[in-house]
Parts: sequence; structure tokens; C-alpha cells
Amino acid sequence: MSDDRRAVEAAAVTVVLWASAFVAIRSAGGHFAPGALALGRLLVASLALGCVWLLTGGGWPARAAWPGILGSGLLWFGLYMVTLNWGERDVDAGTAAMLVNVGPILLALLGGWLLHEGFPRRLAAGMAVSFGGVLVVGISESDGDRTPVIGVALCLVAATCYAGGVVCQKLALRHASAVQVTAFGCFTGTAACLPFAGQFLSQLGSAPVSATLQVVYLGLFPTTLGFTTWAYALARTTSGRMGATIYAVPTLVIIMSWLILGQVPRWLAVAGGVLCLAGVAVSRSRSRADQKAPAQPAEATSILGTDGAIGALERNR
Repeated sequence: MSDDRRAVEAAAVTVVLWASAFVAIRSAGGHFAPGALALGRLLVASLALGCVWLLTGGGWPARAAWPGILGSGLLWFGLYMVTLNWGERDVDAGTAAMLVNVGPILLALLGGWLLHEGFPRRLAAGMAVSFGGVLVVGISESDGDRTPVIGVALCLVAATCYAGGVVCQKLALRHASAVQVTAFGCFTGTAACLPFAGQFLSQLGSAPVSATLQVVYLGLFPTTLGFTTWAYALARTTSGRMGATIYAVPTLVIIMSWLILGQVPRWLAVAGGVLCLAGVAVSRSRSRADQKAPAQPAEATSILGTDGAIGALERNR
């Protein structure tokens, strides 16, 4: 199986798991405050990722990878999760979707500028179509009330942290494996959220078992597995194309909310979801010139890095 095919499959795993996270957060968020929910999720993920890192003998990341690891850990694992949880308490789901999905656009701009990935026309066109779909979904889900300024600001901060965190992660992946970058980024985010430890322990004692299990799920699957498969795919493609892939998440959230929560989607939301998927397809398509060009060597040979460590991702599928 080619590295490009594996990257696409890894990205697909990430999209499905991150979509499921929105469903779990909606329920667990009723029993845990934003910071406490973020810390609980990160504690579970840190334990799981720590075990994976130790069992696979991943070793310490190279010194050159640490700036990117610390940046992604603080911005994405830490600040992003807290501000997103907090922002979604003040704004309706539709408005939050529109605001947070500014992130992939910022990511494409930062990737083209700081990472010298350029600004491919198909990527720009696909992201425009997908963002149009997000706007349609947002309009369909909006409750029509006046949106609090603080909630809007928090969602925009979350989108900015996401974009900056992914750029930092891309830089770190040039010097370390996907597991190393994900694990130590998660450790960093957990340390940043420790001020919420008292709140988390207090709410953990009063939360129902179902909410606690949802926190465990968020830590094991959307965070541990989802962020690792994301890093694996990110190491093998541009940050702009990976960001565009995330526009498939709103569509899957609509489907999962329908199947799991019984929330029947509005026809306008379905139409917006179709637009999102169409935009992802356009952004990830290649021109004839790209298809004829020889394949570039992958940055790593397995999910655990260039040292030929065991391909845990392939065995877990």
C-alpha cells in the first residue's frame, strides 16, 4: 500500500473520530466545565499515549522538534480545547461551526506563507466551496438569537489556535515521529490545563457514570488515536490539504447526531453537508500535471518514525 493511500486512510480515521467528539462533548459538557472537560480528556490521552510511547521505544524527540511540539501542545491541545468548549457554551452550534471553521482557511494561509506550501487553485476553490457549506449548516442550525460577543471571540480564538498549532506540529514532524509529536504535545497541553485539576476532581465526583465514560472516550479515541493518525497524515501531505479535509467533520456530525442523539437534521443542513464534502473532494483532487509527476518520498516509513519501528496504525485497523 502506498504512503499516499495510507495518509488518506489515516486522515479519514481522524475525521470520523473528531466528528464523534462533537457528539460526546455536547453530552459531557453538561456535567463538566470547559477547563475540567479539557483536562479530563487530556489526562486519559496522556496516559494512553505515554503507554504507546514506552511500549514502542519511541525515544525522546530531537532537540529541533521541541519548539514545534511545545507550540502545538500549548496552542492546540491546551488553549484550543478550553476555548472551544467555553465558546460553544455561549453561542449556538451553527454559529460555532461557522466561526471555528475559519481555522482551516487560516491554516492554508499560514501553511502557504510560513511553510512555503504555496496556494494551489484547487485547494482554494475546494475550501471556498466547503466554507460555503459550513455557512449553510450554520444558518440552518442557528437559533436566531443575538450571539454573545464573548462566545464569538472565544470561537475565533479557538480557530486561530488550531491553525497555529497545526503549523507548529508540521514543523515538529520534520524532526520527530508522529507518536513522539502527538504524545509530547499532549503532555504539554495537559500540563497547561493542570490549573483546572481542582474543578475537574470536584465535578468528577458528582458527574454520572455516562458522562465520565464520555470523557474517557474523548481521551482514548478522538485524542489518542485521532491526533496520532492526523500527525501521520500531516507528515505526508501539506497542512492546507489536511485542513481542508476537516470540512468533512460537520457532515459526519449531522449524521451521527441523527443516528445517536435522534436529532433529525434540517434539509438545509443536509445541503450544506453535501457542499462541505464536495469542497473536500475538490481540494484533495490533483491536476493532470500533479498526477503525471513522480511521487515524492515520504517523510517517514511508519507511524512511529523513520527508524522502521512497528507500524502500529496498520495493525490496529
